Amino acid sequence: MRIFKLLLLALIPVSQIAAQSTGTFNTATVEKAIRFLAADEMKGRPVYSPEIDKAADFIAASFKKSGLQPLQGSSFLQPFTAYSAAFRGLTARIDQKEISKDKIIVITGEPELEVTEKSGYTISAIPAGSSLFQKASEAVSNGKNNIVLVDESFAPDFKRLVYFKRNFLKRPGATVFVLGNYALQTYTIKAAHVITGHKLANVAGLLPGKSRKDEYVIFSAHYDHIGIGKPVSGDSIYNGANDDASGTTAVLLLADHFAAQKNNERSIIFVAFTAEESGGFGSQYFSQQLDPSSIAAMLNIEMIGTDSKWGKNSAYITGFEKSSLGSILQKNLAGTGFAFHPDPYPIQQLFYRSDNATLAKLGVPAHTISTSKMDTEPHYHQPSDTVETLDLNNMTEIIRSIGISAQSIIAGKDTPTRVKEE
Repeated sequence: MRIFKLLLLALIPVSQIAAQSTGTFNTATVEKAIRFLAADEMKGRPVYSPEIDKAADFIAASFKKSGLQPLQGSSFLQPFTAYSAAFRGLTARIDQKEISKDKIIVITGEPELEVTEKSGYTISAIPAGSSLFQKASEAVSNGKNNIVLVDESFAPDFKRLVYFKRNFLKRPGATVFVLGNYALQTYTIKAAHVITGHKLANVAGLLPGKSRKDEYVIFSAHYDHIGIGKPVSGDSIYNGANDDASGTTAVLLLADHFAAQKNNERSIIFVAFTAEESGGFGSQYFSQQLDPSSIAAMLNIEMIGTDSKWGKNSAYITGFEKSSLGSILQKNLAGTGFAFHPDPYPIQQLFYRSDNATLAKLGVPAHTISTSKMDTEPHYHQPSDTVETLDLNNMTEIIRSIGISAQSIIAGKDTPTRVKEE
């Protein structure tokens, strides 16, 4: 009977569903959660702060109240350590010449590192015209020992590669970026850093499935933001209501909804990631805890508090063409009055800029759902990103529609195609 009711629900226009305002999908519940997460008292939920710990406790309490199980162990918190490397010293000699330390950046988790031509490092290059940070990120994350020659055309941005040592997860391999083209016949590069660990935690809950409990559907968002920064019109708190208290609120409501339904054949994981704004370390750690082949789909939710470029009752899906997930969600919303669209901002490369990216690179049909007008969004990473700038009624309908659209995947009736490696 419950499945029959869901089928009937999918045929009712969103406007009619909104009028009912029943169940877990209601604006009052949305407003209560998002006002807590984006309050001035939360000081923008920066990593390594008491406020982000308070947000984590709030999310964990909500998961417990919904009736979820902790994903691992006895706690909804999924703790891990991120590291930072503070420069202490560097010397470099390449092809019989001393090289300025300004032309060398070493990314390592080791306090002392010496690299020579006998160290067996893989040598590659980032040529002019490439995407510097994309190529650099690929090198840092490939698990190998690398020397990467960076074309001189990137000299103005070369120093920005220190980003990769500010926060990182310990992983195999080290990467040495060298600005310029060298034969690299002989070289000795010695680097010293002070390595510091920082405690972080995702918040993750599980709703076990029935017939297909070893297959997972993930609903996710990030609950961190960028804290207190440069004042704008006297306001220095970057509340992050849309980015991404809106997505976190969606995950909380979806957890309530599916836990109440109690008819999921596949298991569902609800997770709020930390440190998205600092490099995506929460989702990177999370992805290491699961077998990617067991994940049927990931619906990451990022900035859904404003109307999309198509107006109300609409949202877009990043990387739409990379799997069949978007088509399945569209099909399940037929006749509801709500529409999902392909990402209209491909130049922004949003598919690679949110917490879906790590699992997508492993082949998981992992996509982000958003409404943010990334070409004109006035409040993005501004103190003005407050609850008052959001359309909470429309946001409620987006959350409801995400729940409806994912139902056939959760029921095991649809399985999205995998994302292919590029």
